[in-house]
Amino acid sequence: MTLNAQDTIIPLWPKDRIPNRVETDEKEIRDQKDIVRISKVQEPTIEVYLPAKANATGQAMLIFPGGGYHILAYDWEGTDIAKFLNGKGIVGIVVKYRLPTSKSVKEKHNVPLIDAQRAIRLVRSKAKELDIDPGKIGIMGFSAGGHAASTLGTHFDEKVYEELDEADALSARPDFMALVYPVITFTQSTKHQGSENALLGENPDSELERHFSNELQVTSQTPTTFLVHATDDAGVPVENSLLFFQALQDNGVAATLHVYPKGGHGFSLARGDKHLRGWTERLFEWMESLE
Repeated sequence: MTLNAQDTIIPLWPKDRIPNRVETDEKEIRDQKDIVRISKVQEPTIEVYLPAKANATGQAMLIFPGGGYHILAYDWEGTDIAKFLNGKGIVGIVVKYRLPTSKSVKEKHNVPLIDAQRAIRLVRSKAKELDIDPGKIGIMGFSAGGHAASTLGTHFDEKVYEELDEADALSARPDFMALVYPVITFTQSTKHQGSENALLGENPDSELERHFSNELQVTSQTPTTFLVHATDDAGVPVENSLLFFQALQDNGVAATLHVYPKGGHGFSLARGDKHLRGWTERLFEWMESLE
């Protein structure tokens, strides 16, 4: 299969072989008002955006949109980001991952990680077709998507599904990670309760809370990470990024942290804020430094 320089949607799993799935009458919902909001994801996919071949850097970024594990802000924190990355020669890949609030999934807490591991393995298996370097594949997550991404970055070796094909024999470790106002902790008072309730339930086991508090799961093998947060974020407190940054420091992992005085939560590209919108240039500079 040859991919052209246009968006291409690829199923994550062979049809009728989606792990951790139960058959229900539930249908995927796509709400397209101010932004595209997708909920009740039934068939997870990756949507690939390729830059012009002459601009391509060989780097790729898998993007996990946020939405509190209830919805995916699919264009705001997904396809718009992928197109923006294309302008810098980076392949942008939006992951439409299943949500734990769907009744079509079991072992709800593992479902985002299952889809995330499969997504990066699938991209790695298609590196030649996508004209990317299999050693330059990063991940990026916003808000609860930042929790999904940081879970992949800290649990990439965890076996959460049975191998289906050759892609599943490949590494699920990201080469680098960018987290934008991410949900990180479920053990601190600064946690985002809505994301925890969606992923773990309203009365979760304390071991599960620790397992998915990703600042507690950082090791020396966690990928180098870029973090962005606003101090006045009332949705997901900045302490989430600070905790993760400190854990990376403690484990000798190279990390870059940008904290802005204002911006609130869910600012995406922040095109309306002359100071905050500079975060995207800082991201590109950081990605160039990884070469």
